[in-house]
Amino acid sequence: MKNKFTLNNESYHICAGSCRRNSLLKLPVTDWLSDLPENTLLTDLVEVQFKNTRKGYFRNSNHLPIEKGTTVIVSASHGYDLGEVTLVGALVVKQMKKYQINLERYTIGTIYRIATDLDKQKSAQAKAKEQQTMIEARRIARDMNLEMKIGDVEYQGDGTKAIFYYIADGRVNFRELIKVYAETFRVRIEMKQIGVRQEAGRIGGTGDCGRELCCSTWMTDFTSVVIDAVKLQNLSLNTQKMTGQCAKLKCCYNYEVAIYEDAMKELPSKDVVLQTQNGDFYLIACNPLKKELTYSMSPNSYQNLQIITAERAKHIIEENKQGRKPVSLGGKETNTEEIGFGLLNEQDNINRFDKKRKNNNFKGKRNNERRGNERKNR
Repeated sequence: MKNKFTLNNESYHICAGSCRRNSLLKLPVTDWLSDLPENTLLTDLVEVQFKNTRKGYFRNSNHLPIEKGTTVIVSASHGYDLGEVTLVGALVVKQMKKYQINLERYTIGTIYRIATDLDKQKSAQAKAKEQQTMIEARRIARDMNLEMKIGDVEYQGDGTKAIFYYIADGRVNFRELIKVYAETFRVRIEMKQIGVRQEAGRIGGTGDCGRELCCSTWMTDFTSVVIDAVKLQNLSLNTQKMTGQCAKLKCCYNYEVAIYEDAMKELPSKDVVLQTQNGDFYLIACNPLKKELTYSMSPNSYQNLQIITAERAKHIIEENKQGRKPVSLGGKETNTEEIGFGLLNEQDNINRFDKKRKNNNFKGKRNNERRGNERKNR
């Protein structure tokens, strides 16, 4: 039974089910309108989620008393499938617009009935075979020398069909593979190609931030991430730190790029040299959010490092244009340890954070000298 919180006038209640987070499902949606009694009357469209991130949209033509979390039997291309209702009411139409699903072209299935215990038991028996099927499918593909990887296998609710999700860099001719799969597993076969990011979303996991992967919780559109987004934020260029579980650049690098781009517009160019009476200073590091710039008296080394504000740098640039040179930058002296990861002239060096190994070849040199002396004595 759902928890209810009653107001003083006892005319309205708030249902805690709308804010419920089912940890067993990926890509959950918070239905903020589930408490409205007329929400389900606005449309008969229902969002149903199957294994991992696969979702579908169906019509509740029979007007069944379903709500979020109900397990239902829906129509499929061959037979029927079993899934869990994740969204009902007006937000379903919003979700379909988000995924750019056209109702005129998209085939809307039908919800047959609410799943019984027998349906759930049959579906559980089919899903119990998925792990072993995936292992055997990978072995068959390897024996046929196909350059592809079976990332996941999903059985239909009635157990008569299996979807094989595979990853491949190029085009793969798997006609013979489908025949072998059909003879081995005795089910209808459907091959569906996915990318490495989609595979990470289906498998799930925890990121370096300590939270669930974005591709498993809310992200559906995968925008390409370039190395310039990492450099712009002065982050570490260590390959192990830059990549996620999909071996690609982390999607979160794109989240704050626009903020850094706007902040960089207010900073002077790194090619501008500040001229003072003590010498010329070159920009080697910057903190766009704090609007702090670090200058050095040498473009290739760190001599007399000083941190000044962006306003101070612009003021010195204006003085240089007028032919005047200030006595000094007037900044705060610092060292490389305080700068952190913001050194501009080291951004292209991927191994700059790796610890250098000591060259312990002393023992080898002593052995070579001993062998040389033995040869001379002979």
